[in-house]
Amino acid sequence: MKKLLLFSTFLAFVFLALPLKGGKKMEIKSPAFSNGGNIPMKYTCDGEDISPLLEWSNVPAGAKSIVLIMDDPDAPMGTWVHWVIYNIPATVKSLPERFPTKDIMKDGTTQGRNSWGRIGYGGPCPPPPTGAHRYFFKLYAIDKKLDLGPGATKEAVLQAIKGHILSEAEVMGKYKRR
Repeated sequence: MKKLLLFSTFLAFVFLALPLKGGKKMEIKSPAFSNGGNIPMKYTCDGEDISPLLEWSNVPAGAKSIVLIMDDPDAPMGTWVHWVIYNIPATVKSLPERFPTKDIMKDGTTQGRNSWGRIGYGGPCPPPPTGAHRYFFKLYAIDKKLDLGPGATKEAVLQAIKGHILSEAEVMGKYKRR
């Protein structure tokens, strides 16, 4: 009986340790730049200041919505928030280039306020002569839709998703003013 109990405990541990859904981790990428690569000028304040195409995969089952936060931890005055977007339906797998700066889309996707105090995307714009900055696009799959209106801050969104994150992914690009 003792051996059977030990074996059952072992099997339970093994099955609980197995990755869910084939073990694929959620991923985010952009065809505009490689992870750790340079963000093209087109997507910055020196160019068209439009958002790049972002694509993701392996959103876990049970996700109700997606959150995306883009920020620059290298800013001289502390982390600078470039984009806050939430309530993206979990069935959506990408955001197109030149995503509109509307506060709420037809599908419920909602945009927050960036560090410039504006709704929507604000591209890389490091003050000279600070050198290259890193820009992190952080994706969160969560188990609920957020009860936040448009214009929420990064801090408010992070507080609202606490305890509801099913998976995370990020891609980082760099930009240096010329």
